[in-house]
Amino acid sequence: MASVALGSTLTLLRANQNDAAPHKPLIFTPNLNSLRFNHSLRTHASSTRCRSVEAPRAASEAVEDVIVEGVEEVKEKGRVLRVGVVCGGPSAERGISLNSARSVIDHIQGEDLHVSCYYIDSELNAFAISPAQVYSNTPADFDFKLESLAQGFKSWSDFADHLAVNVDIVFPVIHGQFGEDGGIQEVLERYNIPFVGTGSNECRQAFDKYNASLELSRHGFVTVPSCLVEGSEADEPELSEWFAKNQLDPSSGKVVVKPARAGSSIGVTVAYGLADSLVKANAIIIEGIDSKVLVEIFLEGGSEFTAIVLDVGYGTDSHPVVLLPTEVELQFLGSVDVGEKDAIFNYRRKYLPTQQVAYHTPPRFPIDVIENIRDGASQLFKRLGLRDFARIDGWFLPNSVHVPSSPDSKFGRTEKGTILYTDINLISGMEQTSFLFQQASKVGFSHANILRGIINHACLRFPHLASCDGVSGDLPRTLKSPLLKDDWEGTQKVFVIFGGDTSERQVSLMSGTNVWLNLQAFDDLEVLPCLLAPTNGNSSSNDVDKNEVDATSRTVWSLPYSLVLRHTTEEVLAACVEAIEPDRAALTSQLRNRVINDLMEGFKKHSWFTGFDINDELPVKFSIEEWIKLAKEVKATVFIAVHGGIGEDGTLQSLLEAEGVPHTGPGVLASKICMDKVATSVALKHLSDLGVLTINKDVRRRDELLSTPIPNVWHELTSKLQCETLCVKPARDGCSTGVARLCCDGDLSMYVKALEDCLLRIPPNSLSKEHGMIEMPNPPPELLIFEPFIETDDIIVSSKSMNENGHHLMWKGQSRWVEITVGVIGKQGLMHSLSPSITVKESGDILSLEEKFQGGTGINLTPPPSSIISHEALQKCKQNMEMIANTLELEGFSRIDAFVNVDSGEVLVIEVNTVPGMTPSTVLIHQALAEEPPVYPHQFFRTLLDLASERTIYIS
Repeated sequence: MASVALGSTLTLLRANQNDAAPHKPLIFTPNLNSLRFNHSLRTHASSTRCRSVEAPRAASEAVEDVIVEGVEEVKEKGRVLRVGVVCGGPSAERGISLNSARSVIDHIQGEDLHVSCYYIDSELNAFAISPAQVYSNTPADFDFKLESLAQGFKSWSDFADHLAVNVDIVFPVIHGQFGEDGGIQEVLERYNIPFVGTGSNECRQAFDKYNASLELSRHGFVTVPSCLVEGSEADEPELSEWFAKNQLDPSSGKVVVKPARAGSSIGVTVAYGLADSLVKANAIIIEGIDSKVLVEIFLEGGSEFTAIVLDVGYGTDSHPVVLLPTEVELQFLGSVDVGEKDAIFNYRRKYLPTQQVAYHTPPRFPIDVIENIRDGASQLFKRLGLRDFARIDGWFLPNSVHVPSSPDSKFGRTEKGTILYTDINLISGMEQTSFLFQQASKVGFSHANILRGIINHACLRFPHLASCDGVSGDLPRTLKSPLLKDDWEGTQKVFVIFGGDTSERQVSLMSGTNVWLNLQAFDDLEVLPCLLAPTNGNSSSNDVDKNEVDATSRTVWSLPYSLVLRHTTEEVLAACVEAIEPDRAALTSQLRNRVINDLMEGFKKHSWFTGFDINDELPVKFSIEEWIKLAKEVKATVFIAVHGGIGEDGTLQSLLEAEGVPHTGPGVLASKICMDKVATSVALKHLSDLGVLTINKDVRRRDELLSTPIPNVWHELTSKLQCETLCVKPARDGCSTGVARLCCDGDLSMYVKALEDCLLRIPPNSLSKEHGMIEMPNPPPELLIFEPFIETDDIIVSSKSMNENGHHLMWKGQSRWVEITVGVIGKQGLMHSLSPSITVKESGDILSLEEKFQGGTGINLTPPPSSIISHEALQKCKQNMEMIANTLELEGFSRIDAFVNVDSGEVLVIEVNTVPGMTPSTVLIHQALAEEPPVYPHQFFRTLLDLASERTIYIS
């Protein structure tokens, strides 16, 4: 019954989509006087994406000649541009490449543009893959299945032959090695395959930081003093001479050590003195990251920036325009170790949303400095022969900071300081909130518009493609006259709310952004992104009743497009306040207009460019009561993406239901029960004879832990719970912060000390057993749960190692228990279990925040391999999940984390999340794609929305 209910919902949804009228989406743009909707037509890609993306075949089908449904009909009307998106590669950034590919495909696919997906593995083998595989969290999710699920190519010539027949132009989104060093470009050039981006020789020159620095210096740019280390005996005397030349103390002089050819984030570290520099440089060489290592002076007192460059020239004429640059500000909050004080903008800070970094677009620099940055980056782009687009990183140093440079250097010296360009990224990251989209949205480009513009520009280099009218020709200008509320007929209103106070508020921002972008694919929806503003003090959901009282004092901001694309909720809030500050708003407007004028100067020759599609709107602040009343007035459905706190404990649900406003997810009572992990166990305890087990728990107050001798507490806990090792977690917080395995009283002592000192994180391997970074709740929770740590067998996933059966999964199966996570979806009493995912930990015993939510990390096996769990046990497991969901009176959707016995299908419940993560790499998407037929992300989120809209009747 539950399965039929889900299938019926999706069938009806697809029927409605196929009957939809041409898109005329509206951008919700309230102002301080009256709330209005501002109409603007979407790109042709967006308008048809909800119909065209559902058609690609499931991963289990052959990927040869995959045809998007409706493409043949479109061919009769006009040319369909066939784009091949190539991702993966051998570098450590291959997971980020997968994220970029997913984002590109989501935003360019349409009736006039068909996308094929290709993947390069770590051994440089090429595969044609199903679109479903692109939504995997990490390449490791499907690397071991490539031989059975993908079309492999025996040689580059075979791959090129396939591309020549099946695509018109290739869009490489491989970051780092083989993507930005000229590798893939050289292959494509050899076989005359058109592609987006810079040519192979120019890539090779710009990607090598040492060679690029020499080239920039030759062209008159100020550069950072550096020394090359290559693992030879000559390194030490040359580096010693360099230290002396730059007046650095050989025993303690601070420098940056980084690979010369490994992208902008991998292997970058800080060193002190000559000996430490050589040790860290040689470590990079030994680890195989790169054989060339750069040692640079540490730029103290400066501000880092990054700038997107867009080429709007016609044909072979280069006309680079630099968008509004972004200032990168590292932040140090709470208690941190000494190492954090010397932090740099590394891989973790770039790709994981924490308060360790904040972005400011445009930078908080003097306006003439910003213009000099733009001018210099444009000159650099042109002189190095770059094409289509790039991202250029650098530093602005005030006059108080001295930088040795050649007297011939003329680019970079200004009256207010020095501008240096340090990294050239030939294939900028294209994740949903990447710098490319942040900066593009500031000047009026949506995701689809900027990506299609880049593709169109690349087509101009190839005569047989340049003759096309372009793939963005149906994109009209945004209408300038906003319509009043009386004219809002014909569309359903959706308020997507995210943010809040809990330690998972940054993940909430990722979830809300992803939901907002996916729901924009539908003609009949008006989707407004909304920030539940953080309060002065963060919350760990310790007192639900107090939350209900405090909730009435909360504020919500409605957000324009560009303000959503930020790194943290604090950054979004600061941007809202900044946006309505008159002087800052005037400066941003002035710079925006300059960039737009520069762009239009180049675009006037391009027939395919028909305008910008995002208005420069202002955010609007509401009390939560005003916001809910507005939702009721316009008959909006609220899509809740607030993790933990009032978003998950029933408080927000109670406020909405009191006004008759429909919302996604379970109702008030189910939310309250599931938020309290102890109450969840009590509610399920009677199911033990039916195959649903719960874990014994002991709840302790934080102040009790701080005041009681730790050995006594450890003895009490292990005796009561009858175990040797413990798992500790916040009682009423999310599922990924503050969770740790404790093996002895020393571990407990360290954990309690972290609570006492309000640490934001416990560094890797601080406890007795190996573990990754442990993000801690802020502020520390008042209540903590202790439970026995459940031992499971390690599962090793490898693309190289195979067991005796030829499989790439290594699992001993001694305990017969594995950890799973399962999405449940449907109406109350008829919940349907999606296919479970086996969670594989990459380090330690507890899934880290990165492994759960950061795209490109963490491994999920969806569906579970038959070599681990039998079909019968899997079906029993799914039945148990549905029984759990129906017992707890869940509805809409939720996620259940548990252990499952691979022989019997019995489950041991860990916790139930009523507002699970909905990030681009969420496991729920993998599970929806495993359905038959596969359910793609926009369809999945639309189904959740429709379930919410159907269940509540408005109170008149």
